[in-house]
Amino acid sequence: MKLHELTIQDAHNLLKKKEISSKELTGAVLDRIEEVDEKTGAYITVVKKEALLDAENADKCISKGEITPLTGIPLSIKDLICTKGVRTTCASKILENFTPPYDATVITKLKKAGAVITGKVNMDEFGMGSSTENSGLKTTCNPWDVTRVPGGSSGGSAASVAADMCLGSLGSDTGGSIRQPASHCGIVGMKPTYGRVSRFGLVAFASSLDQIGPLTKNVSDCALIMNTISGYDPKDSTSVPKDVPDYLSALETGIEGLTIGVPREFDLDEGVHPDVSMAVKNAVKKMEGLGAKCVDISLPHSKYAVAAYYVIATSEASSNLARYDGVKYGLRDKNQNNLIEMFKNTRKAGFGPEVQRRITIGTYALSAGYYDAYYGKASQVRTLIIEDYSKAFEECDVILSPVAPAPAPEIGENAEDPLAMYLADIFTLSANLAGIPGISLPCGFSNEGLPVGLQLTGGHFNEETILKVAYNFEQATDFHKKKPNI
Repeated sequence: MKLHELTIQDAHNLLKKKEISSKELTGAVLDRIEEVDEKTGAYITVVKKEALLDAENADKCISKGEITPLTGIPLSIKDLICTKGVRTTCASKILENFTPPYDATVITKLKKAGAVITGKVNMDEFGMGSSTENSGLKTTCNPWDVTRVPGGSSGGSAASVAADMCLGSLGSDTGGSIRQPASHCGIVGMKPTYGRVSRFGLVAFASSLDQIGPLTKNVSDCALIMNTISGYDPKDSTSVPKDVPDYLSALETGIEGLTIGVPREFDLDEGVHPDVSMAVKNAVKKMEGLGAKCVDISLPHSKYAVAAYYVIATSEASSNLARYDGVKYGLRDKNQNNLIEMFKNTRKAGFGPEVQRRITIGTYALSAGYYDAYYGKASQVRTLIIEDYSKAFEECDVILSPVAPAPAPEIGENAEDPLAMYLADIFTLSANLAGIPGISLPCGFSNEGLPVGLQLTGGHFNEETILKVAYNFEQATDFHKKKPNI
């Protein structure tokens, strides 16, 4: 196996035995980026010089016996997580030249663990999209078929992992933005419980929904990154002071006796691509073969999730993105003498059409006379969805569903239909509204050879159980071992 194809765990074992060096490993990954990224367009910024320097420092630590599971491991970072001294663009023209003066908490934790950051990867602008076509800077392609989207908004993260241009990545998930691209690219992606991972230094889209999480080649690597980035952070007021278990050790036991819920509202025979339906139904049979009990459950208010989400998320986006006004930082239109015109022209030039659309929707939903009818009502629906999950987890340990209703569409297929794009997250965004953890892992392929993902969700702070179920399924199948030919 080539060095860039290694998993985090395998690379760690070789580094620990000093059979390879981090400099060799990082060099192999950087060479891989040069070789294939012109086909995928995953990276916005590659920090080759800094990465090799970090790798040298990691090797010095390893030579002293100072090694963590991430020491010397090359990782990519979604370009809305602040990195000191390295551009953080949010894939938007309005922040195209913004360089943060500080690191996000997750970056601080990765650096403390000795990880090597290879660069920042592409995304839908400010995380608003499900295909990475809404990037204001470039187009990212799916490594399995470069005529198709990689999913979004963490499309660059998913593509960089699937194409072996890093050993793992950090993304963010507001309505499915880690899980859905993980599904489309045939890798593992986890959205932790809201409050489990610090959001300090994450550029906000919708503050009550955003959560940082890992995208990896397998479930074990996902657990390793979760061990590093999880935990309370006083810099984040939404961070929860709760002990972090060892997620890796949680994988060791089987799933015999666990109950897995299959929501009857997520009808696999209606509105779901037949290849996705077949893969998920086969996954249910495989779970039962592993000793789990699969039962029907109900999430009665899930049919309102898309509508509630796109009121809440756009309203919060309208508020959060008001700070980009051309005054403090980022793009400024310099051709106006009038302050109001400068505001208008800066935002018009800096924001892409999807971001403008969502700001407009959110501003309307929050406006006088409409707040109660839209944002207030959506918040009430959100409470009902949270209650649905609470009741469901009294009957089961984990909930199983598809991640996306269809395999990755062709680039441009839904470009003129925002509603079709929004419905791509129909199975994922309920978990964000409820604040519960969810994971996507490979469970099959379409007839055209495109990956299909399986979603597992659990109760609040129950990442251990969904990781355990995901790991046992992964070990009983070979889907995660297949690689795109790029």
